[in-house]
Amino acid sequence: MTPIALKVIRGVFGAAELVAPRLGGRVGFELFCRTPNPKALSEGERKAVERAADLMAEARHHRLKVGRDCVAAHEFRPGEGRLAAGTVLVIHGWRSRTEYMRALIDGCRTAGFRVISLDLPGHGASLGRRLNLVSAVAASRAAGDWFGPFDAVIGHSFGGAVAANATAGAVDGIAPLETGRLVMIAAPNSLSQVFDSFRRQVNLGGRSASVVDRRVRNLSGHGLAHFTGAKQLARLSTPTLVVHAPDDAEVPADDARALAAAGDHVRLLWAYGLGHRRILSDPAVVDQVVDFVTQVSQPAPSH
Repeated sequence: MTPIALKVIRGVFGAAELVAPRLGGRVGFELFCRTPNPKALSEGERKAVERAADLMAEARHHRLKVGRDCVAAHEFRPGEGRLAAGTVLVIHGWRSRTEYMRALIDGCRTAGFRVISLDLPGHGASLGRRLNLVSAVAASRAAGDWFGPFDAVIGHSFGGAVAANATAGAVDGIAPLETGRLVMIAAPNSLSQVFDSFRRQVNLGGRSASVVDRRVRNLSGHGLAHFTGAKQLARLSTPTLVVHAPDDAEVPADDARALAAAGDHVRLLWAYGLGHRRILSDPAVVDQVVDFVTQVSQPAPSH
């Protein structure tokens, strides 16, 4: 968002708070859910996609119907000569896609896992320009219906929040995602805090924000405060690994501490100096994640 565009948006929301908070809330919700243009890649993003072209060429590509959306799921078989060790679901973050998860996908395949990687709505090969936690959880559940149950679910950033809420069955009407283990990398703890940051950025007032909260409640059965990772993890006994860099400039380290405090089944791994995105491709992090995934203490639950 350009500085001029942001200035205009802040002015519009400021006026809407005074004269039309319901309209301001509806527009605010749509803006909050609006995804970046998947074709407008930065130079670094374009190179990452190009580097992963060989990986994507090996995949089996599926289209899953999720409500009115069509979501892409990419299936990667275990490395050559490897026996199938189970199935892992990988979920990327906001403004991301399967190609950016290559190191983790390769690591799991080398360990013998079949990997299913989602492109969330509005990202990668999936259609649309809208994404919210409800639609992301629904997409994860659809992947579970087709390819699960999973031995592990690995999520980065927003995808980590999706993984926790999907596993806990946090959205009314969507069955919990079945998995033996959970990995959350650079994941935010609280959807309310994420929304509050957005509110401050665009100058969305309190009355307009209440309209957004009601919209979330209508979609999910719960208000924004319900979608707190630590709260959801505390409801689970699923062994969970939280991986976070103390220098992450996008998701505060305190979020990782809150997640880790959810119970003895949650382990925290600090990845020093790796920020929010480099953490995905660091060999030591990948090794630790794969090691955690392979230590499945019990088979994934069956249908």
